[in-house]
Amino acid sequence: MIKPLIAKVKPAGGLSYILHIGLLVLLPIVLFALVRLGDTFIKLAFSVIVLSKWRMFAVRPRFWPANIRANSVDIIVGLSVVLFMTHSGSQWWQLIWAALYGVWLIVIKPASSAVMIALQAMISQFCGLMAIYLTWSSAPLIGLVFSTGLVCYLAARHFFDSFDEPYARLLSYLWGYFGAALAWLLGHWLLFYGIISQPTLILSVLGYGLAGLYFFDHRERLSPMLKRQFVFIIIAILLVILTFSDWGDKVV
Repeated sequence: MIKPLIAKVKPAGGLSYILHIGLLVLLPIVLFALVRLGDTFIKLAFSVIVLSKWRMFAVRPRFWPANIRANSVDIIVGLSVVLFMTHSGSQWWQLIWAALYGVWLIVIKPASSAVMIALQAMISQFCGLMAIYLTWSSAPLIGLVFSTGLVCYLAARHFFDSFDEPYARLLSYLWGYFGAALAWLLGHWLLFYGIISQPTLILSVLGYGLAGLYFFDHRERLSPMLKRQFVFIIIAILLVILTFSDWGDKVV
């Protein structure tokens, strides 16, 4: 498997490190300013997110797919934040989203421990799915199915790669397929709880629960009691979601 070449290219200290942190702080500020300037500059905000990942292509083309996949969770979160800011009803909410994105860039994204990489995958899946259904809930069902499956696949691949899982690709495809299948099924009765869609909520509950089971099993700390607790909590939350949902043939 081709490893991304840019994962370790980070300034360790000195002036380069200060400049690096400064650029990370500047990015959310630039996005906030572009969103505040109006709809004309929204596309430019999206472009800034993509251009900030220029190092993905600063290598030979044969490494581009691996680098794009390695940076996909960061791109998903960045694009989602821009969408959240454009749909926010007030300037304060836009500032909050910009601040949260700064925390992602400075604290969460650079971390390399298994726990933090798992957290990165969970955040990217939740933000990506939330942005998809918040923005394109009226899009053709095939678009929702494809985009949901893609986000689930990329998040799962990021998660499993941190554990050197030999079946990372297969398991990621399975999770992506499951997400797409669930999107196809629930897309016929697309429900929202506030701003969170039902597919986003269900896939988040299942994904976080299964990731927790895998993590503890990989660390050989998954006792039968802990496994039953995970399964019980997952089933209980899903039953509450499904029981108290309005299953009319409509978009709520």
